[in-house]
Amino acid sequence: MNFSSKPKPMKVAHDWLDYLRDSEGLGGILAKTEDLAKLKVALKAALFELDLDHLASKMEVGWRTGSQNELFLLVGGASIATRLQQVLPSLINGLAKNGVVCSVIKVRLKPAPTTWDIKPREGRQATEKARGFNAVARASWESLVDKLAPDSDLRKAVERLLQNKPK
Repeated sequence: MNFSSKPKPMKVAHDWLDYLRDSEGLGGILAKTEDLAKLKVALKAALFELDLDHLASKMEVGWRTGSQNELFLLVGGASIATRLQQVLPSLINGLAKNGVVCSVIKVRLKPAPTTWDIKPREGRQATEKARGFNAVARASWESLVDKLAPDSDLRKAVERLLQNKPK
């Protein structure tokens, strides 16, 4: 019996542009990225007209979620934020000249990264375990024993606790 060999499946590479153009795929992300890049170029041009182009690298720009008329700028320092607040009307006009329509610009400070870390204790203190009760804790347990009935199970448990924990 001669069986014909099974044809090998054809591996078809899909064109990457198909994935980018697909509305469910990466197309939306690519469109937003391109819009954001155009916005950064327009902002840099508007800042250049105001002789503040050196600030463009010190800020992040984006649209408020759900609104294309409200722009926000995240800046790293209060002095930059104050300077931008002073020129906001001129900046809105400069952006309009560059094709970006926005009615409001909000300037916000970026949260500063933490400069401290929680570090473990060094030396003997890190490995040393607590032994026994301190004087206040022992006095508190002993006063509880005095208040409990002599035949109570709780009293017996507290007495065992006090016997097993050294001073």
